[in-house]
Amino acid sequence: MTNRRQVIKNVIGGAVAVGTTGLLSSFDKAEQMKLKGNINHAVCKWTYQYLGLEELCIKAKEMGIKAIDLVGPNEWDILKKHGLDSSMCNGAEINLVDGFAEPNFHKKLIDSYTEMIPKVAKAGYKNLICFSGNRRGMDDEKGINNCVEGLKKIISLAEKHNVMLVMELLNSKINHKDYFASRTHIGAEIAKRLGSESFKLLYDIYHMQVDEGDVINTIRTYHPYIGHYHTAGVPGRNEIDENQELYYPAIMRAIVATGFKGYVAQEFIPKKKDKLESLREAIRICDV
Repeated sequence: MTNRRQVIKNVIGGAVAVGTTGLLSSFDKAEQMKLKGNINHAVCKWTYQYLGLEELCIKAKEMGIKAIDLVGPNEWDILKKHGLDSSMCNGAEINLVDGFAEPNFHKKLIDSYTEMIPKVAKAGYKNLICFSGNRRGMDDEKGINNCVEGLKKIISLAEKHNVMLVMELLNSKINHKDYFASRTHIGAEIAKRLGSESFKLLYDIYHMQVDEGDVINTIRTYHPYIGHYHTAGVPGRNEIDENQELYYPAIMRAIVATGFKGYVAQEFIPKKKDKLESLREAIRICDV
């Protein structure tokens, strides 16, 4: 059996013709990014917008990332070219503030999602994001009922096409003032009343730590209603390294323990000079 030392020796020996540095660099990266397979890793497109989707796909594949989050129909062909999944499709929503909690937006939303759901299915994807929108003075019960009434109009279509509508939970304390679905129990109640596997929650770990905390216990309690996860460091929404307050390996182990088979997407805003190394490190941290 050829051992690791001999492999390295062979690599070095054959490096003369093409450059030692490049070969060893590639070898090291392959060693570093050998993943365990318990977490399906993804990354959000918008946080690495400076690269362009084509280059992000190339870099993501090198890291063992399987999918890109928040990509619309116009760019699905790029994902397919690189063999990556669209882990969270978008393009049917109006925006983050005008959502299903407000009945005045229902018609526009229903028309948009009715058009988009079959497109997602035809492309071979599963997840389509949606939003509650802002509270606009309504209490929890009214907002929940409004969301349920609007979503009921499209949930059977989603079931027919095996598409999952995923409502993102966002904090209303710092980033999204007045957002309605800013607590996990609100989203879970919408899911309970709809009673469909075609509706689940996007549990954004950063946002929920900001607004309610108790992340691991919340995941354990509400995991049947969660269909997707986002990460970011708290405070600041930057790297998930030792400079923030959450211990992501423990959070990831809690997610794995629930039997979750969906995607965990990195959505931190990198502030370090080597932004790709920040992403690589985040994958290492979350690969439990």
